[in-house]
Amino acid sequence: MNAVPSIRRGKVTIRDLSKSFTLNGQRLKVLQNLSLEIRAGEALAIVGPSGCGKTTLLRVLAGLETPDSGSVLIDGHPVQGVGRERSIIFQEPRLLPWLTVLGNVAFGLDLRGTPRPETEARARHYIRLVGLADFEHAYPRQLSGGMAQRVGIARALTVQPEILLLDEPLGALDAMTKLTMQEEIARIWREENVTLILVTHDLEEAIFLADRALVLPREKNAAPHLIDVALPRPRDRTDLRFVELRRRLMAGFGIN
Repeated sequence: MNAVPSIRRGKVTIRDLSKSFTLNGQRLKVLQNLSLEIRAGEALAIVGPSGCGKTTLLRVLAGLETPDSGSVLIDGHPVQGVGRERSIIFQEPRLLPWLTVLGNVAFGLDLRGTPRPETEARARHYIRLVGLADFEHAYPRQLSGGMAQRVGIARALTVQPEILLLDEPLGALDAMTKLTMQEEIARIWREENVTLILVTHDLEEAIFLADRALVLPREKNAAPHLIDVALPRPRDRTDLRFVELRRRLMAGFGIN
């Protein structure tokens, strides 16, 4: 008898999403009537100028912000606050300084009451996945910026999310470390088979990691648009097609 194939999970549906904030007594529209479907297992980059709503959109997807109107569905179910199917990684890794690498990575499982043997086994698995097997007893103060961000990624993956949300996770790193971490994120995404949604200001990072890029305009009367990143993997930054996609993204920012 053939096994019944499992259903791919991690599909995100955004319907007529609007979000605004009050600033200096005035209502500021950040997102307006945004609709989008993100395929399960897809890597989507969200780009655009400062103030266009990139991080706000990510926080709505994470359940950290509530939209004014519209909805977000995960596999057909409305998002109502944070959920176990989603993990978010911020620009700063936000490690707990009194815990070791192992303790930080295991922290989410400890909160959920996962049995200790399973917690340690899963934490060690993801520590190895991000290349820090020799550092599980180190403390955050003993880690470089890139290593600390790897710990943050391992901690997010340990709870085995269907959707991994990244908010400028490499923005604070030096250029060479950033390139290395982009390679690592691409590898981890392939191995873990999760839906990846990345907010970034780095256009090359968006092209290197994403299947599609969502360009959010600063002007709220302008429509967001999607750009397919139809390049073979692993990506070659010197490929002329890569350079042309970067030009198209820059045009989306109004840069010639």
